[in-house]
Amino acid sequence: MKLSKAVLKSFDSGDYTATVQLTGSHKAYLEDIAVARNIAAAEMTAGRKVAVIFFDEHNAKDALVAAVYT
Repeated sequence: MKLSKAVLKSFDSGDYTATVQLTGSHKAYLEDIAVARNIAAAEMTAGRKVAVIFFDEHNAKDALVAAVYT
């Protein structure tokens, strides 16, 4: 398991998924990352910092946005 910092690029409140850019990565975006349901949709605004948990470091689809902060 790995914890990484990222910047929120977009949020889909219907599917509760996000597109994020990992800190230090200028070109790569991770899309359709699941977002923890305890995070209010109103908190998920583009540009906010997020914490992403990777349960399998080799599979980005097995990741979760676990926190949002400024």
